[in-house]
Amino acid sequence: MTSLHADEAFLGHYQLSHDPFATRVPGFKFFPAQRKPVLGQLHHLARYSQLLLLVTGPHGSGKTLLRQALVASTNKQSVQSVVVSARGAGDASGVLRQVAQALNVAHPEMQSILSQVVQLGLTGQEVYVLVDDAEQLGESALEALLGLAAGTPEGRPHVFLFGEASIIDRLDQLCAESGSEEERFHVIELAPYTEEETREYLAQRLDGAGQGIEVFSAEQITDIHEQSNGWPGAINQVARDSMIEAMIASRSAVKRPSMGFKMPKKHVLALGGVVVAAVLAAWLIPGRNSAPTAPANSQAQLPLGQGNAPAQQSNNGGPAIEFAGNSQPMPLPLVGNSQPVMRGPLAEAAGSGEGDGEDGGPAANQSLQPPTVTTTAPPAGATAGPAPQMAQTQVPTPRPAPAPAAKPTPAPAPAAKPAPAPTQVATAKPAPKPAEKPAAAAPASAGGTWYAGQAPTHFVVQILGTSSEATAQSYVKEQGAEYRYFKKTLQGKPLFVVTYGSFADRNAALAAIKNLPAKVQAGKPWPRTVGSIQQELAAAR
Repeated sequence: MTSLHADEAFLGHYQLSHDPFATRVPGFKFFPAQRKPVLGQLHHLARYSQLLLLVTGPHGSGKTLLRQALVASTNKQSVQSVVVSARGAGDASGVLRQVAQALNVAHPEMQSILSQVVQLGLTGQEVYVLVDDAEQLGESALEALLGLAAGTPEGRPHVFLFGEASIIDRLDQLCAESGSEEERFHVIELAPYTEEETREYLAQRLDGAGQGIEVFSAEQITDIHEQSNGWPGAINQVARDSMIEAMIASRSAVKRPSMGFKMPKKHVLALGGVVVAAVLAAWLIPGRNSAPTAPANSQAQLPLGQGNAPAQQSNNGGPAIEFAGNSQPMPLPLVGNSQPVMRGPLAEAAGSGEGDGEDGGPAANQSLQPPTVTTTAPPAGATAGPAPQMAQTQVPTPRPAPAPAAKPTPAPAPAAKPAPAPTQVATAKPAPKPAEKPAAAAPASAGGTWYAGQAPTHFVVQILGTSSEATAQSYVKEQGAEYRYFKKTLQGKPLFVVTYGSFADRNAALAAIKNLPAKVQAGKPWPRTVGSIQQELAAAR
């Protein structure tokens, strides 16, 4: 990972002082297994051999580290090391220019350089010319290096090439074309670590960062060794991937504790919406708490026989009953002890039910003209007294939006309906079903769906991580179709991760990194499994 936030989370989770598998780490210690003998052999051949020395191994086998160790272990008083960059010296002129500049030679020519080497030899100084990534050299550059290694009878520099095995055939061909039957170079092939050496290498790296080998189980160490084939560069990548995947899995387990039955969040939300809709619909069904319909002229009974309680209006316009000795209004009873109430005539008396969500149709055996309903109430400020016994009071059942109180004057007759309903029961229109919350979507990124559809065992190359989605979008648009990004959540903050390609195995991903543009390689891209990305996407939901 190249993101600072991601690195902080990784270091904090394992309580590391630094990334133990970075290319350069504080207090680095050279791991001697399989490499210290090679280092001793290089020193020996540099002293007694006149051949060009070639160290070969695949990408990530430790060639660069060995070259650095060779320079660091030489006596600076007696050896002048010239490190040549193969990327900046593709041909003979490029190689000779770098060597001449390091040796303070005015003219970058073979003869001038060899003369300077002889002069340094007279003062007791040897010259080492070391070339990393030698497989990138052109034919003329290789021929120039062979010429430097051959030198003159008076003196010669010691030339070391570090590259992949493909360079051997090219050197053989150049030697054959020269017509010389003498041996002109010597090859040293690096060997991978054994499983025990892999374990010791991991232990040394972790110890330098303040942790121990117990971070990995025995099964994880075996898996790391098998996936990396024992090459140290691949060991670093696979070990770091393994630790990150374990970190993500442990955090997901904390956020989602194991339960006997788990239901996806989107299903829980949908089920909640259905339940709420069912409750609202049941609440609004007319006659939910009413007894069988009574005759139209039945008299509404006040609860508990309190016939002398004055009718009051609640603050919201709904009817309320005030009992003696109780200063707080109480709504009409809704369950159990209510008396039969004729909903049809009451709805008509309030305006034929228009605008309150009911049909407003006439009851059976009733005329279209609504009956006049008179409500007797004491004047404002009057003392409560016995209510007239003949006054008929129609009390509507409370609804979510109660109709205004009936006026003393008769309501205007409603227009006749074309076809009266066969029954008096007025049915409220079912309440609209609440909008169901959408299912939890994948992270809002262009590639979220793409990653979910890939095989977990495939690999992608992680390029960078950024907290700005606009930066990730701009980078993907600039680089091309093989670049994608996804969104994850790290320590509560969004992180947009850009990846490149899709590969069947790690070796294919590592090979693809070498072909990326130089500015992309500068960010130290690294391969990772699609499965680890799918875990991060799942954890972000």
